[in-house]
Amino acid sequence: MIKNLLFDLGGVIMDLDRNRCVEAFNALGMREADDFLGVYGQKGDFLALERGEIDADEFRRRIRPLFDHPVTDTEIDTAFNRFLVGIPRHRLEALRRLRCEGYRIYLLSNTNPIMMNSYIAEQFRQEGLEMADYFDGAVCSYIAKCYKPEPEIFDYTCRTCGIKPEETLFFDDSQANVDAAIAFGFSAELVVPGTEFADIVKPYAVSPS
Repeated sequence: MIKNLLFDLGGVIMDLDRNRCVEAFNALGMREADDFLGVYGQKGDFLALERGEIDADEFRRRIRPLFDHPVTDTEIDTAFNRFLVGIPRHRLEALRRLRCEGYRIYLLSNTNPIMMNSYIAEQFRQEGLEMADYFDGAVCSYIAKCYKPEPEIFDYTCRTCGIKPEETLFFDDSQANVDAAIAFGFSAELVVPGTEFADIVKPYAVSPS
């Protein structure tokens, strides 16, 4: 029986647009911004930030040589946050509704402290609430020191949140992450562009206890 719903953030709850971020860094004077951000996953200093291997200050220090003129922390953070389009309000409403129906709601995200502590936090305040009001628990890669689709982050999530894979339905926009979750013992669904997680839950007809 499914008791827990475990959500990825970007591409599932929050809409993303990588090209906006590339354009913002290009406009700021970053050389090879497209390569820096990667295509199918983060790499280099970006990956190190999301894995918690470096903090935000060290990340900014490392990437400053990539710009053709001096840039401030705020300028870097603002360009970085252009990756995030926003959270449609109906998804926040869906999270609240599913929680009221008796599901325990969790978040598992490959993310970083720059985004999490600024624009992401702001987006969860649209209804006058905080992010913690929508979830029974949250795992971020930079805190867990591991990264989807590594099995270690699924193990960390289970231990930290006190959940069992066989009782949990996981949603992600990456097939690699979905496959890894299934291999770990979760039920899992791919959320493709144009679909909503609330609609994907319906066919399961689950009855949380």
